[in-house]
Amino acid sequence: MEFRYLGHSGLKISEITYGNWLTHGSQVENDIATQCVHAALDAGITTFDTADVYANTRAEKVLGDALAGQRRESLEIFTKVYWPTGPRGHNDSGLSRKHILESINGSLRRLGTDYVDLYQAHRFDYETPLEETMQAFADVVRQGKALYIGVSEWTADQIRAGHALAKDLGVQLISSQPQYNMLWRVIESEVIPASRELGISQIVWSPIAQGVLTGKYAVGAELPAGSRATDEKGGGAQSIKRYLTDEVLQGVEELKPIAADLGLSMAQLAVAWVLANDNVASALVGASKPEQVIDNVGAAGVKLEPEVLSRIDEVVGHLAVTDPKKTVSPDTRPS
Repeated sequence: MEFRYLGHSGLKISEITYGNWLTHGSQVENDIATQCVHAALDAGITTFDTADVYANTRAEKVLGDALAGQRRESLEIFTKVYWPTGPRGHNDSGLSRKHILESINGSLRRLGTDYVDLYQAHRFDYETPLEETMQAFADVVRQGKALYIGVSEWTADQIRAGHALAKDLGVQLISSQPQYNMLWRVIESEVIPASRELGISQIVWSPIAQGVLTGKYAVGAELPAGSRATDEKGGGAQSIKRYLTDEVLQGVEELKPIAADLGLSMAQLAVAWVLANDNVASALVGASKPEQVIDNVGAAGVKLEPEVLSRIDEVVGHLAVTDPKKTVSPDTRPS
C-alpha cells in the first residue's frame, strides 16, 4: 500500500480507501462485511469511508463493529452528513446546524469512536445558509469530534465559497468526494483546477463505474446473478443503469487487451487510471466479498505510462460524460 497527503494538510491516507456504500447493512450479510473490512486491513488499507445515510445508519454500525479492537490512531475513518436518516422527520436531513450537530453524535456512537478524521457534507444544501453550515462544521472540529472537513459532489463555485468560509473560521476543508472514472469525468474541467488552487484533494467514488469497468457485463448477455445490476433492494440496479448501454459495454470490452498487456485485472486498470490524476488522493472501493478487496488493492502503486493513458482514451474517451453541470445537489432537502 502507498499513502498520499490529503490536500494541503499533514494527513496521510491510503491511496485505496475502503467504502461501504450499497453493501454493508443491506446488500451483504454482516459477517461477510466484516470479512471484507478485515481483508482491507490485511491488505494495508487504513482509510475507511462511510455515511450516516448508508442503509439508514446501519452501515456505520457494521463498520464500527468490524474495526473494533484496531488501534484507532492507525486508522483514518471518514463519514458524511446530509441525506435523510432515522424516521425522516423535517429536520432529519440537510446541513442545518441542528442536523449536523445531532448527526455527528449519532455517527460517533455507531462507529464506536470519539472522533472521525474527516467529516463531509454529502451534498450542497440550498435551503441552509452556507455560513450556518460552515460554522457548524467548524464547531464540530473545535469540539474534537472531527479533525478535518470535506465535501462531496459540490461544484467548483460551491467548493470555493465553502473553502473561503472555512479558512475564515480557522478550520481545514481539505477534500472533495466526487464520482470519477474512465466513463464519468465531469470534475476534470472545473472542480479539479479549483481544488488544485485551494489545496484540496479528491477522494473519488465509483472508480470502476460500479462494476462496469471490471468487464463482467457484456453486450447481449444476461446480468450476472448477485451483481450490483441485479440489486433492487440496495439501489445498485438503479445507480448502475446509465452505464449498461451497448456502446459503453463494447468500449469496456476493448479495454481488456490493455489490462492484459499490463498484467492487471480490469478493476486494477480502472483504479490505477483514477490514481494517475495527481489531484486524486485516494480511490474508494467497495466489495461484497473479500476477494474483490484483494483484487482492487493490486492497483496500489501502479503507474500508468502516458502511452497507456492515450490508449485508454482512444477506446473509451469519447464515451465519457464530461459536462461539469452534471455535478448537482437536490434543489430542496430530500425527505
